[in-house]
Amino acid sequence: MNTGLLIIAAALWGAAAGSFLPRAAYRFSAPAGEPWRAECPGGHDLKGWLGRAACPECAEAAAEGAEGAEAAGYGPRTTPLVIATALVCAALAAATGTRPELGVWLLLAPVGVLLTAVDFRVRRLPDPLTLPFAGAALALLGLTALVPEHTGEWTTALLGSLALGGGYFVLFLINPAGMGFGDVKLALGTGAVLGWYGWPTVMLGTFAGFLLGALYGGALVVARRASRKTAIAFGPFLITGALLGLLVGAYTA
Repeated sequence: MNTGLLIIAAALWGAAAGSFLPRAAYRFSAPAGEPWRAECPGGHDLKGWLGRAACPECAEAAAEGAEGAEAAGYGPRTTPLVIATALVCAALAAATGTRPELGVWLLLAPVGVLLTAVDFRVRRLPDPLTLPFAGAALALLGLTALVPEHTGEWTTALLGSLALGGGYFVLFLINPAGMGFGDVKLALGTGAVLGWYGWPTVMLGTFAGFLLGALYGGALVVARRASRKTAIAFGPFLITGALLGLLVGAYTA
């Protein structure tokens, strides 16, 4: 397939997948210790996990002018998630080309965008997303390793998962206030993805995540919106660093 067509197809897939994320992002955006959200802000039961974050009952009540009616929309807007997922998938396609592991990256990308949105909103990385993400990454890469023309090693992906997860676990033990256990679980998945292209990619993606997190935290301190002891959501930077490392690893493989 022509590279341009591949990138367009990947972007369209990302846009379609991103359009299903808003409701899941809202439902998973519950503070730590609280159950996942089962109702819209107006108190109506939510049906399903995928789709737009809009409530027909609230929209109907608002249209009828009911007193105290909630807005129909809730949670994150659809457009930013669609654009973000489309751009991520297009970038992955451009870097990976027609190699079979691209299918794995395109399946995992929407989950990464969803995790980023949730962690930014409530500083929580849901177990129903992080642990399946790691398991799916290893399982899918294991199948990809059986397909001709792949570029990567499943053994290194497994070792990368264990190494990065173990490293984050040590950081969690040293400073639980600065590193959440959800980051440890997420590191299992990002370590597998990065490890597919070898140890240099693991190190690059890990360093990029810490650098981005440090720059963000420093910017908040300079803007006086946080202090040096303020905890920030690190999951988005862990995921973004992994994405940057993966793009470089795929392009240079």
